[in-house]
Order: sequence, then C-alpha cells, then structure tokens
Amino acid sequence: MSYKHLVFPEDSLFLVTGGAGFIGSNLCEAILKMGYCVRCLDNLSTGKQANLDPFLNNSNFAFIKGDIKNLDTCLESCEGVNYVLHQAAWGSVPRSIEMPLFYCQNNIMGTLNVLEAARQKGVRKFIYASSSSVYGDEATLPKREGVNGNLLSPYAVTKRCDEEWCKQYTMHYGLDTYGLRYFNVFGRHQDPDGAYAAVIPKFIKQLMNGEQPTINGDGKQSRDFTYIENVIEANLKACLAPHEVAGEVFNIAFGSKENLIDIYNKIAGLLGEGDVRPIFGPDRPGDIRHSNADISKAKKLLGYDPEWSFEDGINATIDWYKENL
Repeated sequence: MSYKHLVFPEDSLFLVTGGAGFIGSNLCEAILKMGYCVRCLDNLSTGKQANLDPFLNNSNFAFIKGDIKNLDTCLESCEGVNYVLHQAAWGSVPRSIEMPLFYCQNNIMGTLNVLEAARQKGVRKFIYASSSSVYGDEATLPKREGVNGNLLSPYAVTKRCDEEWCKQYTMHYGLDTYGLRYFNVFGRHQDPDGAYAAVIPKFIKQLMNGEQPTINGDGKQSRDFTYIENVIEANLKACLAPHEVAGEVFNIAFGSKENLIDIYNKIAGLLGEGDVRPIFGPDRPGDIRHSNADISKAKKLLGYDPEWSFEDGINATIDWYKENL
C-alpha cells in the first residue's frame, strides 16, 4: 500500500526542514498533492530554489529562507505546525571528514534547535532523517536496529547523536519522535553534480553526456538502494504512528542488496551505453563495504510497506533525468 490513502486532520500543517533538497522537495510535493499545507525551511546551502519554484503559486505552501542553526528561526518555523519532517542536514561521509566542526554545528546543534522549537510550539509528531551510516563497521547483514558497530565518519557521529537527542526529547519532554534510517535513497530531484554527488544520478548524467564514470573501489561493494517514493511513504506513516513507539528508530529501505558494478551496468544498458566501461578509483574513506536493511521493524510498527523495487525505481529515475537534464 502506498501513502496516498493516508488521511490527516483537514487543517494539518507540515514543516519540512531542508525542503529545497532532494528528499525534502519530494516530501513537499507529495503533501501538497494530498491537499495539506506545507511550510519549508531551508537556507539553500545545498538545496535548490528550482526545487521549490513549482510550489510558489500554491496557497498551501510557504517558504522560510533560514538556517536551523538559528533557534529563533526554528521557533518561527514551528509556529502552528502539527508535524515536523526534519530533513535538513549536510550529507556526504568524505566531506564530513574534511569539515567535522561544521557538521557538528549543522547536523547536531541544528537538529537540537528544531527539536527545542518543536517542543516549545507543541508539535504533535517529529519525524527525522537518520542514516544507515550509524551501523558503522558492524558486518552482520542485514542491518538490524540495535546492532551497531564503530562509527566510521563524523557524519555518522552526527546522525547517532541526533538519534540520542530525539530519544531524550521523547523521554523527558513528551515530544513524539521517530527516526528513519535511510539506506541510499535515489530518485527525481537528486543532484548529479559536485564531488559528493550520489552515484546513481552521477552515473546517469555522465553516461548521458558521453563521459566515462568513475567507481570508487572495486565496484563489488553493495548498497540497499531505496527509491524516493518508499521514503515519502515512511515519513507520512511515521506521522500517524502510535505514541507507544515514539523514541524508536527504523530502517527505511526496500530490503534488497545491489553491487555498484551491477548498478552501473544496469544504468549503462538502459541508456544504450553498455559499451562504456567505468574507471575504478580508490576507495572513499569512511565508506561502509556492504549495506542491506532488515525492514521488519518498520513494517510491524509503522505499517511501512515499500512498493517500489530498485528495478522500478531506476526506470522511473532514468525517465525523469531524460526529461529534466
């Protein structure tokens, strides 16, 4: 079952932090299509104004250009809000190794500001983006909540800290928080440019431009690639989750495992570029070798039931980039 049948109170207001980003803009679009009101908070440091432009004439949409590092901005943004979908963060494992102080200020203190604002303004549910990176070097597959290894990057540290702070706000302040550990999300609106771009949009754009993509490592590392529609479903179902499971974290993925080289070959074949061989570069520091999610907890406690397989998602993603690149 998808999320489109879900029903919220008619006057519901959703705050999407990081709403100009890849996941955030998709959440804004989905909620607006369902007929509810959306307020977006973004400083456009990594998000794009172009992702918001289609919503600007919608009377149910409001945009606040501001920074989660500013508590007053967060308080203003949470005024009258029922549901917070906190997506604002700086991603990228290798970039976090280069910028540890900034990642602490943005991803930890920024999240704490949004939490505190949500508490003060009486927000009903606080849904936040965590990451599969919190599993660190734990080698057991599939990854299960509660079985964690040593963290391998400052980015992973920030996400683990966010999870602990959210538990504290549920425990001490009665704010219902629900953490979603995303596994390699991909789909429309994902940025294919820059040194830290995700592999799927990067492969697609480079192959469409006649370039030879680079794979970091030997290509045999695996990921649980998760199409954006599944992530939208998880966020909205978490908004309706019972109080009894507040403070918990949940793996959000499809529950499959794909090797990078197989992903590359699939994309190249779909684009008619099967003869283009990739360049193999060095491993990226801080990267996890294999990642695959056990999603049984999210299925049981959130009613999460992802419809979009990798195969379906990659076809839809390529179609979108063909129209929009």
